[in-house]
Amino acid sequence: MFCWMKKLYRLIIASNTKQTPEQSSSKKKDDPLSGDLKVNLKKIKETFANASDIVIRQFEIGSDVRIDAFIVYVDGLVDKEIVQISLMKPLMIDMHLAKTDDFFNRKTAFEIIKKRILSISEVKEIHCFQDAVDAIISGDTVLFLDGSSTALIAGLRGWEARSITQPDTEVVVRGPREGFTETLRTSTAQLRRRIKNPNLKFESMKIGRQTKTDVVIAYIKGIVDDKIVEEVKRRLSRIDTDSILESGYIEEYIEDNPLSFLPTVGNSEKPDLVAAKMLEGRVAILTDGTPFVLTVPYLFIEAFQSTEDYYSRPYYASILRLLRFTAFFISEFAPAFYVALTTYHQEMIPPALLISMAAAKEGTPFPAFVEAMIMGVIYEILKEAGVRLPRPVGQAVSIVGALVIGESAVSAGLIGAPMVIVVAITAISAFVVSSISDTVSIMRLLYVILAGALGLFGIMIGIAGFLTHLVSLRSFGVPYLSPLAPTTMQDMKDVFVRAPWWTMFTRPRVIGWKNPVRQKFRLMPEAPDDDEDE
Repeated sequence: MFCWMKKLYRLIIASNTKQTPEQSSSKKKDDPLSGDLKVNLKKIKETFANASDIVIRQFEIGSDVRIDAFIVYVDGLVDKEIVQISLMKPLMIDMHLAKTDDFFNRKTAFEIIKKRILSISEVKEIHCFQDAVDAIISGDTVLFLDGSSTALIAGLRGWEARSITQPDTEVVVRGPREGFTETLRTSTAQLRRRIKNPNLKFESMKIGRQTKTDVVIAYIKGIVDDKIVEEVKRRLSRIDTDSILESGYIEEYIEDNPLSFLPTVGNSEKPDLVAAKMLEGRVAILTDGTPFVLTVPYLFIEAFQSTEDYYSRPYYASILRLLRFTAFFISEFAPAFYVALTTYHQEMIPPALLISMAAAKEGTPFPAFVEAMIMGVIYEILKEAGVRLPRPVGQAVSIVGALVIGESAVSAGLIGAPMVIVVAITAISAFVVSSISDTVSIMRLLYVILAGALGLFGIMIGIAGFLTHLVSLRSFGVPYLSPLAPTTMQDMKDVFVRAPWWTMFTRPRVIGWKNPVRQKFRLMPEAPDDDEDE
């Protein structure tokens, strides 16, 4: 019996370790390039068989000494006009004018073409067949010469791309109106334009066995903590999956606590916001194909901060920030407190208001807890419909649906008018802190359930559990609730209020401790002395 099980185990191991055709093909692609042009051409055609968008152009180079060559590129990922002008024309026409026939042969052809013929700014030599395949599918043009085991990558990428526009998810009254685009190099250029510093580093890698998505790690050397950069690289390098189609894929693979409903990785479409976070010591992760850029570490307080706070005068910006905190508490606790007070703690409601609420609720068949759950579900349905439908239709559905359903429910005596008011205030407040609106929706539901079961005691239990969870979270090793817990007094000037810029001379201590000084001390502006004017 034992021998039979041992043989079965060996068969299972052998079947699991046996190479699949895809793995065998991958191993074949890792071979070095051949010096025989026909061999390279055959392998290219086999690799890209049944791919109608692959263009292979064969031609000859030279007059007295003629050398066979061919280029490969993907139609739609390159600029054909630039290929004609910068690659084909120099090789087939301008090369005769350069008078290189005296020393042009199979051994010297590659160097002559690279150094004297091509005027392309971005060229790179490769010796591996897989490197050539990766370059082709990434949008580059690859040149093969007969008699050379080296190929040349010409950076002639050029595809249709969306122009830079204002992001819809982060609208501001004052500040830059441009957002990131789906083109990776356009996004990195936007960061480079704002941070004109050679210490701004961009490190590239490819993630995804099938998609081979380009991902860039951006940081400012000398400000960022090197351990955070290494941790970001480690978490990205361990991702082994078929596809990365959006930065949200990466977010779920690298977050500290994947089972938490709170986000520990930030995201933004605004280059000025990402640049500001990098200047504080954070790391940005840019993904090709999406305008949303991830930033780490991410703190809970960032959900209540807006870029416009730092472009406006600090006094009104501080009032707005306090309003955001107020809206957060209203959107999270208003339905739960209404359920708790009307169900268990009527004595806490003023008599006049209690009589008015009782009169409005008279004849309704459901208790407050059921009303809150029904209205909460209806609100989420209307919100989802407004987002998914085309914008003109979505706005009409949201407005008309809310008015018609609310008015009809009250008129029919199914829902009390006070509950409709509470849900309306909750819905409006939830949009004030939109970056964590999904978290607020989940917490609101949990608080309503606790309030319906235990009243205010249930809400207190929920708050205690929520605060405990907040304190326990980390984002790349940084306490999620800092600078509140642990308390850092010098960073409190940018938490509940936004202090004037001339007072924020240090970076956040938990993030930018390596280079804490942001600006000179005592930059407060002063009026000129009257005596000096005289």
